[in-house]
Amino acid sequence: MFWKLTALSAASPVESILDKEDFTLEELLDEEDIIQECRALNSRLINFLRERAQVERLLRFIVEESPEDADSKRAFKFPFISSEVLTCEIDVILKTLVEEEELMDLLFSFLEPNRSHSVMLAGYFSKVVICLMLRKTVPLMNYVKAHQNVFQQLVDLIGITSIMEVLIRLVGADDHVYPNHVDVMQWLADSNLLEMIVDKLSPSNSLEVHGNAAETLCTIAQNAPSPLATKLSSSSFVARIFGHAFGDPPSKSSLVHTLSVCISLLSPRRSLVSSPFMYSFRGQQIFESPISVNPETISTMLPRLGDFVALLNVTSDEKVLPTTYGQLRPPLGSHRLKIVEFIAVLLKTRSEATGKVLATSGAIRRVLDLFFEYPYNNALHHQVESIIVSCLESKNEEMIDHLLRECDLIGKILKIEKQPILSGDNQTLNKFCPISTFLTPTIPAAGKQAPRVGNIGHISRISNKLVQLSTNSNPIKTLLEEHNEWGEWEANTLHDRNTVENVYRWVCGRPTALHDRTRDSDDEEVHDRDYDLAGLANNLNQFTRYNMQENNGAEEEHGSNDRDEEDVYFDDESAEVVVSSLRLGDEQANNLFANSNWFTFQGDELGENTRAGGIPSEEAMEDVSLDETSGNGDEKKTV
Repeated sequence: MFWKLTALSAASPVESILDKEDFTLEELLDEEDIIQECRALNSRLINFLRERAQVERLLRFIVEESPEDADSKRAFKFPFISSEVLTCEIDVILKTLVEEEELMDLLFSFLEPNRSHSVMLAGYFSKVVICLMLRKTVPLMNYVKAHQNVFQQLVDLIGITSIMEVLIRLVGADDHVYPNHVDVMQWLADSNLLEMIVDKLSPSNSLEVHGNAAETLCTIAQNAPSPLATKLSSSSFVARIFGHAFGDPPSKSSLVHTLSVCISLLSPRRSLVSSPFMYSFRGQQIFESPISVNPETISTMLPRLGDFVALLNVTSDEKVLPTTYGQLRPPLGSHRLKIVEFIAVLLKTRSEATGKVLATSGAIRRVLDLFFEYPYNNALHHQVESIIVSCLESKNEEMIDHLLRECDLIGKILKIEKQPILSGDNQTLNKFCPISTFLTPTIPAAGKQAPRVGNIGHISRISNKLVQLSTNSNPIKTLLEEHNEWGEWEANTLHDRNTVENVYRWVCGRPTALHDRTRDSDDEEVHDRDYDLAGLANNLNQFTRYNMQENNGAEEEHGSNDRDEEDVYFDDESAEVVVSSLRLGDEQANNLFANSNWFTFQGDELGENTRAGGIPSEEAMEDVSLDETSGNGDEKKTV
């Protein structure tokens, strides 16, 4: 057998080193097989590495910078191999580490402020600490409780991404690793850890610190409910976060990352596993969370909305960004886009007070103006569409009236549809500017034909939403009828556009759908799909003939017989068999019940006993029989 071959049964070089009377740890670390031997639980090797002196040497390679005159092995190879050995999850080695407080002190000495913190060593340090969190949770947490200065040191180095990962694990991103999760989380909430992380959003810190601090806080918010998340969503902490957003001197980075934390507080993600509202749909896990946003969080955010709306004013910004279609004077900027996203998330909370404040502060009007002022910013269009849909679906007549009448959404749509070409001469009213009118910030390139605006697709989706909601909403229907041009534009332009953009009517290598698809979303399912049998048969014939012609030469070389074209012809009856399988696949994909039995029913047998939608009634089920033999139908079983 192959395992008896001499070449494959040779001893590992690690064994040759262990056979020596005098060998060093560096000799073992220099061998490439050492990690494999550790994972294979080589007893001689593990007994050597578990010694306190060897564990200490491994730690020093990780936490201490190599001398300037050191070779590449000492600077790069030995630290890497040492971290791999310590994270092989060998219990006796980890036990030696956690049971010796001096060794733990040596490990966490990497965090001391008077030492250099290279990104490479920080990665090895975080890898070892996370391994201890997973395998030696209790001893590690006991050490951290006894040395709470570790919190301060970790937060001070939060600008290093590897250190941030340690903090994220520490605050409970993987809460299942803690034996007493609730007690640990409560202990962390009682400490000053959260205050230290929030203060890292201060404008005086760097962009990296802002980003990593915000990601840590977002992780806490998304793991709600927990003591840390509850503390973070309190009014005092929300006010503290907003204080950094409008700090002195102002910082766009601080503003953007502060709003990211606020967005996470307004839309926390819950665990699918622990949610009792989880169900399965087409193989995807979907859940509905019973936990609502803390009203105290929203009420603390609303008074500062006016300050955010003021930042949406672009007239004081003198930046110029050249683009392929012209110039942006000024560009929208990530901070303004984040403000629009924040407003969109606020509206999704369905708070009545939120809608009133947004209307009175002019936020909805200004956001709608930005939608038309920046016709090529797709991210902005997505957020503004979400804002418009939230207002329309709120069933609040004041919000609907403010959006459609005061903000004149319908008039703006009809105006841009009359001339959907980018123009730098459009005058726009903006009450936040010192002057009443100004040129739009999106300016076409001189000497070139002005391109078509890029938000027509979103305008079509918004218009279709207006038409859809007008069937059940009298206020929307009334406001649409007040615009004389809307009916004609809807019947002609919008209807024709929906027909052209209906991808389910396109013949792209699949059967043509005979019925129109009225839904906008690609994720929604159609239940009344029909197929063009003649078109399907023709497509199958062309596809098969093409394959036969392509493979004809290869078949002749192997002596295969020539095939007649009639052998590959698909008539309507053959196509109907394929369509039946397609329809059966659609039914199976749309069924949410795993234990359902699937049957093929003939229309003549069911007759009038079939319910609407093609579902047979109970009376019809009793009369239908299935062929057990799939043969001549002699043996049948009544269902």
